[in-house]
Amino acid sequence: MTSALTLPNGSHLASSAWPESPSGSQPLPFELDHLLALRVPGLIATRRHIHSHPELSGEEFETAALIARELSLAGLRPRLLPKGNGVICDIDGRPDGPVVALRADIDALPLTDVKDVPYRSTKDGVCHACGHDVHTTVLLGVGMLLAQLADLGELDGRVRLIFQPAEEILPCGSLEVIEAGGLDDVVQIFALHCDPNQPVGKVGLRVGPITAAADNVTVRLTGPGGHTARPHLTVDLVDALGRLVTEVPALVSRRVPANSGLLLVFGHASAGTRYNVIPSEATASGTLRVMDRNTWDEAPKIVAQVVRDVIAPTGATVDLEYLRGRPPVTNDARAIQVLTAATHAALGPDGVAETPQSMGGEDFSWYLEHVPGALARLGVGRSGPNVDLHRASFDVDERAIAVGVRVMVQTALRALAAAR
Repeated sequence: MTSALTLPNGSHLASSAWPESPSGSQPLPFELDHLLALRVPGLIATRRHIHSHPELSGEEFETAALIARELSLAGLRPRLLPKGNGVICDIDGRPDGPVVALRADIDALPLTDVKDVPYRSTKDGVCHACGHDVHTTVLLGVGMLLAQLADLGELDGRVRLIFQPAEEILPCGSLEVIEAGGLDDVVQIFALHCDPNQPVGKVGLRVGPITAAADNVTVRLTGPGGHTARPHLTVDLVDALGRLVTEVPALVSRRVPANSGLLLVFGHASAGTRYNVIPSEATASGTLRVMDRNTWDEAPKIVAQVVRDVIAPTGATVDLEYLRGRPPVTNDARAIQVLTAATHAALGPDGVAETPQSMGGEDFSWYLEHVPGALARLGVGRSGPNVDLHRASFDVDERAIAVGVRVMVQTALRALAAAR
């Protein structure tokens, strides 16, 4: 049976692949640059196919099947995660060498693709609006090149490719990978994430925290309900809900240091169905993001206390669900040294760019709770106004695919050499 993600034949590709090495860069060993140039059109076709056939978090079965097929064609032996919606693949070099891991996330978002492009999503309400199709394609390209080095006996250890599901939801897919042994024997782990604010040819690097912690908060309020003419005889849940969504975020921020960057934002609130009926249930849900790890550890207790203090005078009953998401991604200094050297080699001396800590969350952080590593930001900015991540019109400059492959191949080789 042919998979829905079988690559298309004869796809027309724009000549934007950047097949030549950037000025000031160092060539990849054993003429891998030439092999990459030959592979770029196929990689772009792969990215476009994945983009047009996105799969939501936890449902990445066909995407995983495509990844496994492509890795098998490169002579590798991929294995599916227990649920079948992710892939781990070791590229075996020197048997007594270290193990370095490279990770890509593969899931899409519940958005309707609004782009007018040939590779627009074919699935209503599902879209690769965060660049995970690029992450996946880059790592496939890295696997193809490193497999060649391993066949030549020139890979100084083992490189583990991790194609992770469910980055966009809770519980996080990284925890599934860890439970499945994805970090066994790994000494360092690296990842790229698309950054539309950086142009192609730039990689954003930062020592220390590069993302924020991100948790989900849901508050359910209940009361007897009643007539809007007599709120004094019941509990006015709409009033209580209004206090919750306006007062709690401000009060929580006053309980923590200002430089912790705590941000509580409710993205959904609902109560009632009739203009003259006080409802018996009301709900608000949102995210809490914070830059500081110590504050993240204390956040559930602080939120719970503030919510109860604000709602207590209203008489509503409170049910708080605080779902721990992910800590900040905190880049290890030595891992950033490896990435810096790799980026200089791949892109020349101007390839490294400064990057701030983002308020976005990334479950790559859970890997870094176990082994040192680093997340880099891959420039994918297009000409004209850039569209931010998680917007239905998001797209990338596809030259970034070849850039990402070169950077991650150099990263793997330098990490193996440094860990000897």
